[in-house]
Amino acid sequence: MSDLAEFSQLAVTLEPWRARIVFVGGWAYRLYQYAPRAYKPDYAAIFTQDADVAYAEREALEGDIKKALEGAGFKEEPNFAGDFKPPAMRYTLGEQAKGFYAEFLTPLTGSPMRRNKVTKQFEPDATEANAGVVAQKLRHLEVLLHEPWLVTIPAEDSGLGEVVADLRVPNPVSFMIQKLLIRDDRIPKKRAQDVLYVYDTLYMFGGAIEDDLAPIWRRLEGALTDAQRKSVRTGVEALFTDVNDITREAVTIATDRSLEPEDMLRLCQNGFEELLGETG
Repeated sequence: MSDLAEFSQLAVTLEPWRARIVFVGGWAYRLYQYAPRAYKPDYAAIFTQDADVAYAEREALEGDIKKALEGAGFKEEPNFAGDFKPPAMRYTLGEQAKGFYAEFLTPLTGSPMRRNKVTKQFEPDATEANAGVVAQKLRHLEVLLHEPWLVTIPAEDSGLGEVVADLRVPNPVSFMIQKLLIRDDRIPKKRAQDVLYVYDTLYMFGGAIEDDLAPIWRRLEGALTDAQRKSVRTGVEALFTDVNDITREAVTIATDRSLEPEDMLRLCQNGFEELLGETG
């Protein structure tokens, strides 16, 4: 069976909402191979068992996503990490799905606290219910929803014997910039994984920076806050000025190829210089 089959099943199930959702995280990176502007690498994408589904802040999603997922074999399970109310939910696909599950995300802007209408006490503004599912709220997620791209999984890859068309994923610029913005919230291993994601994205789309990605960055930069713009530049300096422990850890994650930290650093430095206009 295609290793895309579980994800394809999720995408087909969410077809009524696909014009309002964006597939983010590791699955966006895996789907970049189907972008027309991508250079097709000869190595496999990092495997990820979770699919992150994002929608805009205060998005009015109609219908019942939970009912649709359950009808397709997904099971709702609470994620009690953080003791949020309501708890964030994950939606797992059957017993034979090798741990595949989906989670829903939406941007957190403004105060991280809200007043509980029942208790009148302040609590973390960390989750929300929408269209039957419970999504987690995250900082900087809105960056991933800026000018999403469309990709299509061909029938021979989908695992379902059919084309899975017009899936919205973050454009590569948003994908990389969000990694820079969340760097301080990531544990070291995840930070190293994000650096590998950035490297691979620049590797795949390096030939499209001048004509396609740089114009997207100029528009995205105008939508960022002053603090976010500063954080992007600071992030490039922190992660890509010299070979460091994060770079060394990042190259070890790519077990199906031989990567040198110096080569990773050089490509990222050159890519961000072309994309942002400067790296310092």
